[in-house]
Amino acid sequence: MDVMGDKATLFETGRFVQPSSREDTETPDETGEIADEAAEELRQRLAAEAGDVEAMSVLGAMLLRRGDLDGAEPHLRAATAAGDRAAANNLGVLLHQRGYADEAAGWWRIAAVAGSAAAAHALGRHHRERGDEPAAEYWLRQSAEQGHTLGAYALADLLEHRGDAAAEQWMRVAAERGHREAAYRLARALDRKAARETDADNGVQAPEEAEQWYRQAAARGHRRAALHLGSILERRGELKEAGRWYLTSAKDGEARAACALGFLLRDAGDTENAAVWWLRAAQDGDGNAANALGALHAERGETQTAERWYRAAMDAGDVNGAYNLGLLCAEQGRTAQAEQWYRRAAYAGHREAANALAILLLQGGDETGAEPWFSKAAEAGSVDAAFNLGILHAGRGEDRAALRWYERAAAAGHTEAALQVGIARLRDGDEQEAERHLRCAAGGGSAEAAYRLATVLDARRPPEPAHELGEPVHRRSECEEWYERAASQGHRRAQVRVGMLAAARGDVVEAARWYREAAEAGSRNGAFNLGLLLAREGSEPEAAVWWTRAADAGHGRAALRLALVYARRGELAEGQRWADRAVSLGPGSVKERAARLRDALRQELSA
Repeated sequence: MDVMGDKATLFETGRFVQPSSREDTETPDETGEIADEAAEELRQRLAAEAGDVEAMSVLGAMLLRRGDLDGAEPHLRAATAAGDRAAANNLGVLLHQRGYADEAAGWWRIAAVAGSAAAAHALGRHHRERGDEPAAEYWLRQSAEQGHTLGAYALADLLEHRGDAAAEQWMRVAAERGHREAAYRLARALDRKAARETDADNGVQAPEEAEQWYRQAAARGHRRAALHLGSILERRGELKEAGRWYLTSAKDGEARAACALGFLLRDAGDTENAAVWWLRAAQDGDGNAANALGALHAERGETQTAERWYRAAMDAGDVNGAYNLGLLCAEQGRTAQAEQWYRRAAYAGHREAANALAILLLQGGDETGAEPWFSKAAEAGSVDAAFNLGILHAGRGEDRAALRWYERAAAAGHTEAALQVGIARLRDGDEQEAERHLRCAAGGGSAEAAYRLATVLDARRPPEPAHELGEPVHRRSECEEWYERAASQGHRRAQVRVGMLAAARGDVVEAARWYREAAEAGSRNGAFNLGLLLAREGSEPEAAVWWTRAADAGHGRAALRLALVYARRGELAEGQRWADRAVSLGPGSVKERAARLRDALRQELSA
């Protein structure tokens, strides 16, 4: 039963509160407690009948706690008439439960004036419910200053509602006295203060003091405090303890904790148990968990079930549900439905849905309709949308506008945008700024950026110093490291360059490996260089195979090499054909040599 008064002691009688809720089946210990309570009640009843005022008050409180209002009232009235302030407070509680709030307030006033902190707290709450905040503050302050925990908490709540800075002081007082909600709210207030002071948002780390109060509240069974404590520990990498607090909170019915526990289990590879907790959270109305279930079923190819959970997320007010429905429809080729769901999410402020909608419109040829959605998404903070706007403007030849959006996306860490800024700065001659952006892009995994950065550094590299005895000394330079990084990511020009560097230092095997990798990926320069390497090693027939591949891809020097090979073999017609091909492919120096060779072969054939 919910009664107003001090939760630490039973209506100021000095007796500790006993749990009022019991299981259906009583254990032997509980049976003993019931017997003790019955004996205590009988003892108090006999004393009350003998005129003991304190016994009347205690008996009335026992009956009130049990819900026997009719039995409690005469004893409480008798004790109150005899001047017992605890009885006056509890009589107020009884009348309040009967619905006589004004009469209850009269008795609370009597008890409060007599020094009852619990009555002052109850009276303060009564006045606040009536909208009389000055009177509420007066009585709550009286209660708080007498050391009443609930009074301190209620006063803090009132002051916080007004925006009074003193709220934190009283919230701290209540928390220090063991009030778990006060401890939780104090922790939240410290969190918000830390966020304001660091000009940060959700990513700010909770201060140590806030964590301590979360821990205190969580240890006393506050499920939201356990959720926040779990989140703090998870961010810090203490996943095992975070999982324990999430589990505690989830078992107490906190859907968000069940959802977070699901993600923790998924990240640990336990998808089955993750799904169990997501299901529990989703059934309690957690949209994030419903989305997670949708994604899980989508990965398994169970699209109908995935769609059902995405709709559940949307119904729970999670706009990600509409966005995910759009993604699901787009993957299935249901473009019209995808557009419908993207629009719904975009109109609700989902920036990635706005970007996806713009892409869909652009793919359909509606550039005019796409641009405003790209702009809306970019202004809302979508990095991809900012990059896409850059592409849109670049496609129109609006280089300055494109660069502006690329720079915005690059500043937010977009790798390809940083590459585009780097290329633009190189084109403008600003090598220092170009290098900075290329380093960012290369560090983010862009093979093209790594290659271009390597070329910038390569151009600055001084000639290799010679050893005292005339032997070249090879020192691995930074540009080589970037070439190799790009090459290992499959960048063909970087692979050719790494091969050339290896060949220059005499490592034929390594050079051949990189040339071959580039050639097999379609690089005509790689095929040509591999041919040169094989020819030097005496494998001209195999070299001709690679030169043929290079020439067929438009490599003039490879065609000239083939013309020379066939001329030496005496296959003059084939040689002339490749010489003609070399003349048509160029470049200038190749054209000149190929023309002379062609003319000589023609004369030989006509002789």
